[in-house]
Amino acid sequence: MLPYCLIKPLVFSLDPEVAHELTIEGLALLGSNPFAPAPKPLPATPVKVMGLVFPNRVGLAAGMDKNGEAIKGLAGFGFGFIEIGTVTPRPQPGNPKPRLVRLPE
Repeated sequence: MLPYCLIKPLVFSLDPEVAHELTIEGLALLGSNPFAPAPKPLPATPVKVMGLVFPNRVGLAAGMDKNGEAIKGLAGFGFGFIEIGTVTPRPQPGNPKPRLVRLPE
């Protein structure tokens, strides 16, 4: 994996929406690639919340992968859970742009 100091200038030169879309597409591709290196298993530190047992207490919120396109790719990062976007009976309009903001520091 490329060091953050090399990737950050490239990603920050893109519009935040474009950077997010490219990230999701890349993670989806990584997750669908049978030749991608398998993630190293993390030490088991399970936590039980409201009767549900999670492998660890660090999870990913729904805003990252709202359509569930990159679940396999994201799973390789060792999250205890991954929340995809909201499920509704009918399509809902999205939020107006800009939806993403960048904190430069």
